[in-house]
Amino acid sequence: QVQLVESGGGLVQAGGSLKLLCVASGRTFSRNAMAWFRQAPGKEREFVAAISGSDGSPDYADSVKGRFTISRDNDKNTVHLQMSSLNVEDTAVYYCAARLWSTVSRAPAGYDDWGQGTQVTVSS
Repeated sequence: QVQLVESGGGLVQAGGSLKLLCVASGRTFSRNAMAWFRQAPGKEREFVAAISGSDGSPDYADSVKGRFTISRDNDKNTVHLQMSSLNVEDTAVYYCAARLWSTVSRAPAGYDDWGQGTQVTVSS
């Protein structure tokens, strides 16, 4: 099992930027795919971005492509989500997730371990 702790959320104006951090502990996660999901009030949890555990290749939801960047540092057991050009539709609780497999998935059910989430609020 991997323990995941997110940080970096907060309140930002539309057009601004935030960088989320996920710190992993427990088993070695360097070969695990990692992902960020988000959930807004009254909505289902949705895929945001993921990064492969084999070659570090990213995958992005269409809604964030070109604005968000996912990265990982296996030496530090961290995953980042750099978010730019934020808009009010990005407001949600953002969750870090780890998958046993190295290949990414866009389905929440494809991930085995989850963090507690960090709130991102974008004001207009």
